[in-house]
Amino acid sequence: MDLRNIAPWVMLISALSASSVLAYAWIFPDPADRASLATALGGNPALSLIFGPARDLTTSDGFNAWRAGQLGAFFAGLMSILIVVRNSRADEDSGQAELIASGVLARQSRLAVAVFMAAIASVALGVVCFLLTIACGGGITATLILSATFTASGLMFAGLAAVTAQLGSDARTASSLAIAILGICYVVRGYIDTSGASDWATWLTPLGWLEKTGPATDNNPWPLLLCLALAVVLVAAAFVLQGRRDFGQGLIASRPGPAEAGIVGTVWGLAFRLNRGSLIAWLIAFAGLGLVFGNLATSIGDIVADNPAMAGIIASGATSTDELTFAFLVTILQIIAIIAAVMGVQVILRIYAEEIDYRVEPLLAGSLRRHTYLASNVLVALAGSAVALLVAGVGLGLVASARDDAVAVGDVVRQALVTIPAVWVLIGLAVATVGAAPTRRLVAWLGIVATFGLTILGPTFNLPDWALDISPLRHVPNVTAASPDWTGLAWLCGIAVLFTTIGFVGYRRRDIV
Repeated sequence: MDLRNIAPWVMLISALSASSVLAYAWIFPDPADRASLATALGGNPALSLIFGPARDLTTSDGFNAWRAGQLGAFFAGLMSILIVVRNSRADEDSGQAELIASGVLARQSRLAVAVFMAAIASVALGVVCFLLTIACGGGITATLILSATFTASGLMFAGLAAVTAQLGSDARTASSLAIAILGICYVVRGYIDTSGASDWATWLTPLGWLEKTGPATDNNPWPLLLCLALAVVLVAAAFVLQGRRDFGQGLIASRPGPAEAGIVGTVWGLAFRLNRGSLIAWLIAFAGLGLVFGNLATSIGDIVADNPAMAGIIASGATSTDELTFAFLVTILQIIAIIAAVMGVQVILRIYAEEIDYRVEPLLAGSLRRHTYLASNVLVALAGSAVALLVAGVGLGLVASARDDAVAVGDVVRQALVTIPAVWVLIGLAVATVGAAPTRRLVAWLGIVATFGLTILGPTFNLPDWALDISPLRHVPNVTAASPDWTGLAWLCGIAVLFTTIGFVGYRRRDIV
């Protein structure tokens, strides 16, 4: 029944690995090109934050382990979280679980089935990824270890989701808790890899355990046993917790609503209240990202001194350490901007989620107009993403300026400000899809994925300018340049308005589910 939801995850993560092998052989056919790539990317802190350390970029398997390893593990964990919560707590919230439980069904069966489905999906991911990558030219041993890390990540975070499903007051809270922990693990792993911490620090996060397997270099399978042990412990804990909570309730009890409507007396207040919890969590996360990344930004001078070829990857045309430092800050802000777009798109997609739960139709049955309801949610998405980016920018600037006198807080904040329209373009794309064609809402996520690939990896693969220009972040000016080009910023604002307008026109004309 859940196959249609699982299959895209398995294929996309497997394609991430297979495409790495194919792209490497195509773009870097000569040993000299591969050596230049290894020199340029080996010490890039911005890329280490995302992909982990590049241990061996002179082989296709080593490149695949770097490009697909941590990203694949992250998405495998996210896949398992969604599977477990969707098939356990979400069924309780919708009432389907109570209907099924009215027959001959043990209390533990529902959670057992959800975990089993996630385990099957994780194993299927490992098998499909292995076979597809081998077919594309990957080495057997390296591909086997890499594919096993994806399976291990899926199993671990399936266990985590089983626990949070017992803690959260509803499915949304349960998935938010699990995804937040996954995100923290990913950021902590990235900080450890980039900050030059001791080797033992890698063991502080489960994603670090997967990194210790060293596909294509060490090929060490033993850390996978630790991952399997953690998964078993978490699942066992989840079953114990399930026996201690009431059906349809979580161990973290939900608070009763206020006696009076208050802020939710208007549709604008309702939109804010529905997203308040996630907005607060996101803002805290962005403040943490700014502080963490600010600690890393000022190390770029030492890195470039040891690896001059990397300067061309971070900022072509930069002639001084100060310029490289700010260029690195711009790269960090681009990464933060992509995360801010994820937050905004999540808010927009909840519009359709409320529709299919039949919560929108009663509102529109009264005097509330469609465009007013849509505008209230769009405002939350646009304002929330802008505030989040500014919060991260302020934290980033404060820490970076405290560590390097050449960095001005005002410049970093201004750079964050001019990056906001690029984020709004991606959110506008989500508004267009949800408003005009909600069955095509996957396009909103594809826009973020494409922006990530073109912005972070596009210059590395020497993509043509017309392809790089597809990314909205490509058109954000550098505020410290001698003569910044503001034309691109005007185009971004125009495209964001166009996408949003399409969404409002479509929402007015289409049927409400």
